[in-house]
Amino acid sequence: MFCPSSPPAGLSEKAFRYIDLHQNEFVQTLKEWVAVESDSVQPQPRLRRELFRMMTLAADRLRRLGASVDSVDPGVQQLPNGQSLPIPPIILAELGNDPKKPTVCFYGHLDVQPARQEDGWLTDPYTLTEVDGKLYGRGATDNKGPVLAWINAVSTFRSLEEDLPVNIKFVIEGMEEAGSVGLEELVRKEKDRFFSSVDYVVISDNLWLSQRKPALTYGMRGNSYFRVEVRCRDRDFHSGTFGGILSEPMADLVALLGSLVDSSGHILIPGIYDQVAPLTEEERKMYEAIDLDLEEYRKSVQVKRFLFDTKEEILMHLWRYPSLSIHGIEGAFDEPGAKTVIPGQVIGKFSIRLVPHMNTSVVEKQVTNHLEYIFSKRNSSNQMAVSMTLGLQPWIANIKDKQYLAAKRAIKTVFGTEPDMIRDGSTIPIARIFQDTIQKSVMMLPLGAVDDGEHSQNEKINRWNYIEGSKLFAAFFLEMAKLHY
Repeated sequence: MFCPSSPPAGLSEKAFRYIDLHQNEFVQTLKEWVAVESDSVQPQPRLRRELFRMMTLAADRLRRLGASVDSVDPGVQQLPNGQSLPIPPIILAELGNDPKKPTVCFYGHLDVQPARQEDGWLTDPYTLTEVDGKLYGRGATDNKGPVLAWINAVSTFRSLEEDLPVNIKFVIEGMEEAGSVGLEELVRKEKDRFFSSVDYVVISDNLWLSQRKPALTYGMRGNSYFRVEVRCRDRDFHSGTFGGILSEPMADLVALLGSLVDSSGHILIPGIYDQVAPLTEEERKMYEAIDLDLEEYRKSVQVKRFLFDTKEEILMHLWRYPSLSIHGIEGAFDEPGAKTVIPGQVIGKFSIRLVPHMNTSVVEKQVTNHLEYIFSKRNSSNQMAVSMTLGLQPWIANIKDKQYLAAKRAIKTVFGTEPDMIRDGSTIPIARIFQDTIQKSVMMLPLGAVDDGEHSQNEKINRWNYIEGSKLFAAFFLEMAKLHY
């Protein structure tokens, strides 16, 4: 069915003016939210109380907008030391249930990574500080700023006493940085209740590819994380006493890790590329259209050169081809000084970023078979064991879905340009969980600039991105109302 009436002409201009006039209020609210040390990574009772306070602040804010809010208790988090901590509530909120309007569900999180000023912050990470139009503070871009930008857009229509163009639902959690404990179970449980009326899901938890040009994200790589253990005995050996008469676990492990990838970044595991989706001409043209200054990019990441020479090759190997990274060795001597030890057992850690149409279970089998073959050729007396500790599937969306068209139009309205259509080399599992579980279109609509420094010291969001991002969400609501059938 067609939406019976379009939003009144000129409403977007009214909304944009309101957002401009009230931008200092919006920044002040962000300052109040950044002041909450909602660190979910460190399992400390004090920080967990801060997380609960953060979720209460958000729930109260949504209730003041007129939303019905349900704070769902996901239970407790079991810690490795046997202790447990309560998991902060997951907020399920909704505004409007008009069957003639589309229902858009926004996902965001309000927990943050740890931050201490002595680790290299120029300002207190929990005091939002504006310098040259940049709003510095932990969580400013990941993800408190984007969550508030969505709320700002909703509050703008409320304050103008205008009807919301779409029905809106919120899913806001407080454990994303710690693996979204309890969220997947809740999504499955609420599939036929809270999510039954949802038409589209929007996530704003990543960044643009540039500092000034907006982007739309339609895919992310998955991740399979492995550990390979080589064991001789529980205790270490003295290299003067035993060196030369043993199969040394470290030598075995280095050989195993060295067999995984070559110097050009090509993965050496047989069959690993067999499931990778073929490159189409349409996809190739999308890479050509993306605005990326390779030299500026190279300087920003402070490397001498990349493995590839063209923009298209760089982007394809970041987004649409798998990569293998070796992360570290547990049990090895890694401190200053010269310790002549032969480790008795060592564990190598590496991961493979997966792309469509790779499958975690197939990759697990390929990796295990390869390492067992390499180990057998060494004729070592040690024991070797491989395990996959994390298996997250890649996600890709259909960019012809209506919400992608609506977002493109909204970006054109607010920023005066077409967006870069990008994928992301990292992994945000919730996108695939939503897509698989509720079987609805999922879109990632980032607000932050490439240099925002999420998870890093001096994280920031530009005032311009935050305020224009609030306008973008308002324009998106209006465009969705026009396009919905």
